[in-house]
Amino acid sequence: MLVFVCWNSAQAAEKPKDRAAQFSAEIAVGAEYDSNVAVEELDASSNESDYAATIDAEVSVDKPLSDSTELGLSYDFSQNIYHEYNEVNRQTHILGANLEQDFNGADGGLTVFYINSLLEGDSFLKLLRISPSVSGFLGKKWFGRGAYVYSDKALDQNSLRDATTHAGEADLYYFRRGLRSYFNVGYRFKDENAAAERYDYRSHNIKLRYIHRFELPNRSVKLELAWRYEDRNYLSPTPSIGEKRSDERQRWQVDVEIPVWEQAAIQVYTTYGDYVSNYDPSDYSQLVAGSRFIYRW
Repeated sequence: MLVFVCWNSAQAAEKPKDRAAQFSAEIAVGAEYDSNVAVEELDASSNESDYAATIDAEVSVDKPLSDSTELGLSYDFSQNIYHEYNEVNRQTHILGANLEQDFNGADGGLTVFYINSLLEGDSFLKLLRISPSVSGFLGKKWFGRGAYVYSDKALDQNSLRDATTHAGEADLYYFRRGLRSYFNVGYRFKDENAAAERYDYRSHNIKLRYIHRFELPNRSVKLELAWRYEDRNYLSPTPSIGEKRSDERQRWQVDVEIPVWEQAAIQVYTTYGDYVSNYDPSDYSQLVAGSRFIYRW
């Protein structure tokens, strides 16, 4: 996520400790259709469709610590409630912290996230993610970002899948018309070491995104198109198939956000995933389509 902040002359004269913390919040309620209810972390898919209600909320605060340093804290909550498949009703809590430092030409950052996810009220996934990064403009319209990501996850329902992960990420942005129209291409290499060797894998990930804002009468509509590809290769044979597992995952996404009034919007989205694998439980396709009402303040 890119954040651009401008200070006027009065703000620039203030000392960082005198600048008020900036609070923001968001809540969204909606509904979606899922063509294949699945739990990706457990390689479990039902091959059955269902409808779900969705609730999302976020609160964040940003506080300057010095002329060149800023700290951000956030909390995210999400819940989906299926009509029939109540056993995969998922609730997720995310605590986040982000420290940014301006180095006069480049920005350094450190983000930390702790995720606690539940299935039908029972503890399911706990994950700690730590990521230092560096970013900056490479030209008038080009922006680059590189990051290292360390994560440690625990799956309460299958401890053999507990794992630590090391990853490297690189993103390049081209601002065709500033934030009104820009492209993003990214690459990530991921090395996951699980408690059971058969779940160890390395993967190459590519993403392409295009974001465009266009004007309708009294409204600025945001359109996002995205494609993600992952080539995942497991390092040890999977006993049930007698060979090393290999996955290719593609996901296409279309997202449209239409303002209703200054602080509210309607979002309509659809995602199609095509997952090809020589391990049958991970060989499936999935279509998710939904909409939600968002209010921000």
